[in-house]
Amino acid sequence: MPQKAQTSGDRRAIIDRIAPQIDCGAFPVKRAVGESVRVLAHVFGDGHDHIRVELLSRPANDDAWLVQDMQHIHNDEWTAAFAVNELIDYHYTVRAWVDHFETWQADLEKKHRAGQELTVELQIGADLVSQAAERAAAGGHGAAATAAADAARLQEWAAALRTPRVMDGAVRLALSADITQLMRAWPDRERANTWEPLLGVHVDRPRAVFSAWYEFFPRSAAGSGQHGTFDDCRKWLPEIADMGFNVVYLPPVHPIGRAHRKGRNNVTTAQTDDPGSPWAIGSTEGGHTELHPQLGDLKSFRTLVRAADENGLEIAMDLAFQCSPDHPYVRDHPQWFKWRPDGTVQYAENPPKKYQDILPLNFETGDWWNLWKELKRVVVYWARQGVRIFRVDNPHTKPFEFWRWLIAETRAAYPDLIFLAEAFTRPKVMARLAKVGFNQSYTYFTWRNTRHELEQYIRELTATELAEYFRPNFWPNTPDILPEYLQHGGRPAFIIRLVLAATLSSNYGVYGPAFELCLDEAIEGREEYLDSEKYEIKRWDLTDTIRPLMRQVNRIRRDNISLRSTRNVELCVSDNENIICYAKISDDGSNATVMVVNLDTRYVQSGWVTLPLDRLGLSSDEQYLMEDGLTGERYIWNGPTNFVQIDPHDMPAHVFTVRRRLRRETDFDYFM
Repeated sequence: MPQKAQTSGDRRAIIDRIAPQIDCGAFPVKRAVGESVRVLAHVFGDGHDHIRVELLSRPANDDAWLVQDMQHIHNDEWTAAFAVNELIDYHYTVRAWVDHFETWQADLEKKHRAGQELTVELQIGADLVSQAAERAAAGGHGAAATAAADAARLQEWAAALRTPRVMDGAVRLALSADITQLMRAWPDRERANTWEPLLGVHVDRPRAVFSAWYEFFPRSAAGSGQHGTFDDCRKWLPEIADMGFNVVYLPPVHPIGRAHRKGRNNVTTAQTDDPGSPWAIGSTEGGHTELHPQLGDLKSFRTLVRAADENGLEIAMDLAFQCSPDHPYVRDHPQWFKWRPDGTVQYAENPPKKYQDILPLNFETGDWWNLWKELKRVVVYWARQGVRIFRVDNPHTKPFEFWRWLIAETRAAYPDLIFLAEAFTRPKVMARLAKVGFNQSYTYFTWRNTRHELEQYIRELTATELAEYFRPNFWPNTPDILPEYLQHGGRPAFIIRLVLAATLSSNYGVYGPAFELCLDEAIEGREEYLDSEKYEIKRWDLTDTIRPLMRQVNRIRRDNISLRSTRNVELCVSDNENIICYAKISDDGSNATVMVVNLDTRYVQSGWVTLPLDRLGLSSDEQYLMEDGLTGERYIWNGPTNFVQIDPHDMPAHVFTVRRRLRRETDFDYFM
């Protein structure tokens, strides 16, 4: 149904458009606790009468509206903002009407300047003030004593306008700030239009907006080549926390099927000691609510969750709604799968790829409702164990309405849940998943390498409607994806992609330890790791890594609040196609960062970059300090355009904090 403002014949204020809104209000915009929603409305009326416009907002569980006047910008556009301070969804709308008193004030001032007779005009105004006094006397909002005092004062002013002693004095009273303020406090909204239906805000906790993910395989945590346990995983947590990550993502930790188990490098015949893919979930030991027996029992898993919390981390579980041929669902609920004419179950395919060890669920089954309820039970089960973050495998292969229902149902009981969509698929499909409730999403960043590609993609994510509901999570690599850029760029490529992911997006993640070891050996002609950890247990040698740099990057993110948002990216001018420059400025203007990155992994690149000094609060002739958080080096820059030269084999990027020069020649202070 299209949105509209409620209208009747005597309501002359027109609310023509409101932003933000997604698909005519069918889906909410997204914010986190502590963020604000800035609303823009196109509102006007016929003729020259003045319009009053208000923004109404409230938590979904509250009947009382917070009412704010919207400010006129230009060309019948009005704006105001409200903060979301509770972990609950919000509603908002816009209300508008013709303000007869403000219109009268404007006309009175013009007539007074023209020297016209004003007796009748003042009587008209007196009637308007008297009507406001009656509204105050009737109450309706505010303290009774205050309303009574307002009513008395308004009646006094109405009398003064009806029988003015001095005409100029009456005009001064009519145009005074005191009477204007009190009249605005008791407006006549009888002919107000209100936009319908209500618009919504989906509110998450702050980690949905600012997070750093570290993925590793629990079975490789032992460090000896033997099958790891949850107790082994606990030993990794202090180092992961010290690197500055706050989310630890574990691939599936459930029993792994043996039927059609894949061997090393995804071969179809497994050896007896091959552990299989963790995504082939289910065996005689159980399914999605059971744990792989070699990892540990439920008690040890809960201990891991608590240990993560003690280290300032959260455990994110993989939610992969698919089954191995050995999963108990195949035996107990055969109707949940597609059966072929030869009596076998249809396994997963993405031609030419085949996944003989994985069976997709059939969401077109006639028993779909019981299937939905069972999958909800899985999420609730792990939420009861303390898990609040789920990375969802291939959500685009399940019905959108299923996800809309599941996320709404589980968030009703656990409002702090966060769902990350692993959906490397078509743009509109990814957008729809975000609309139906996913809090974060994987993106195409993994394959955006040139400056043009990166800038175009950032504009799409931050300068279009997508920014209101789609939260990107940038991953340079995953267990499934080793991009060509990393295959051929050496260590500089890993540093470049780390800096870009961590500073362009406020949510990012890496698959380690492969990432910090800068592993770049791929299957020939493919973007897949050779000897992939998906099919074998690894023994990692961590003596030579870029972990110190990862620690530094995450410290910079933590110390600069401008890096805790994605929507605030400001692309800057660079005269070298191999150098990308962008800035971020915090909402309150207290912190600004500037990133300059050499995208060429082989050669030194230099050029001139131009910053938007007006946005940074600096004048065009002002000196300012640029402090590089990666190296600790400091540079004095002058004006908007400055020279940079970056050697990728030294440090391929700058992450500057902008500091403003004080009056003393050698002192600098934080950007204000």
